[in-house]
Amino acid sequence: MRSSDASRSQNPIDGFTVERGDIAYVGQDLQRPECILAERDGSLWAADARGGVMHIRPDGTQRLITQRAETGFAEAADEETRFVTGTLPNGLAFARNGDIIISNFGTDRLEVMTRVGETRILVDTIDGEPIGKVNFVLRDSQDRLWLTVSTRIKNWMRAISPAIVDGFIALYDQGRLRIVADGFHFTNEIRLDAREEWLYAVETCGRRVTRLRVLPDGGLADREVFGPADHGAFIDGIAFDAHGNLWGTHVMTDRVFAITPDGELRIILDDDRNSAAGRALMEAFARDEATPQHMLACGGTIAPWFASVTFGGPDLRTVYVGSLRGSRIPCFRSPVAGLPMVHW
Repeated sequence: MRSSDASRSQNPIDGFTVERGDIAYVGQDLQRPECILAERDGSLWAADARGGVMHIRPDGTQRLITQRAETGFAEAADEETRFVTGTLPNGLAFARNGDIIISNFGTDRLEVMTRVGETRILVDTIDGEPIGKVNFVLRDSQDRLWLTVSTRIKNWMRAISPAIVDGFIALYDQGRLRIVADGFHFTNEIRLDAREEWLYAVETCGRRVTRLRVLPDGGLADREVFGPADHGAFIDGIAFDAHGNLWGTHVMTDRVFAITPDGELRIILDDDRNSAAGRALMEAFARDEATPQHMLACGGTIAPWFASVTFGGPDLRTVYVGSLRGSRIPCFRSPVAGLPMVHW
């Protein structure tokens, strides 16, 4: 792969690692804070399984914003049911007017919620059929919405298989949703580079990051793998820094990594340390025998099941790590600022 101009200069993350003592925490009593949005004033908006988002103010106070309180996640009889039942706000994006766009992994639809909890369905079908497991939403500078669907299988934990390739990427533009790329191994988070020339997509069950060139009409072409062909771990969230490094998480085996512009993998934070549970999960996955029990046995102690990476703070150098099983948000300082996200 051709080196970018950024990669020719010294990389700010060279030699950078994070240890447990470097971690601070934000928020409390959160439920499934998978995705986190950061505002310029220091506010955070974290997805919450009670059917909305938790607004965490710069002074640490917080308020749950939801159309109605959902108790299914907290009261489910077993942990597998908690992760596949009811409303599960997952990926978030700011709308142009400041509303919160929610890709709901439980209701299988794209929703828009105001900052006082008024909610409407933006779209819930594609080509006349249910969308499937809506995972992540990304708004670009043209006000288009890029949407990932991980799988058509209702219980997503049963879709963690090397043999299932039904994920896709769709584009919502001028009131129309259309598939622009498909055939992915459990499509997860997506990000655009600084010039919005390439769209980077996580294939969780492909254990890789794929990128596609963005065409003027929103089509995608020239698909290729970016970085390692196989991370040997499931990837969840990704985010760019200002140098062109693509940061991400290994979910269940709980690592934060970065892929340099040259495609080299760097491990920034490791909360798994090659655990027995993590090895057992990957061995079972290789045999196509991974079960929810294998998955639920995994998870570090910082915040089980790392999910997303968000750069925030006044200088965009505070890294917030979302998780699927944590109740607060770990954060640490980065040597390089994040790439600013599209605001309203």
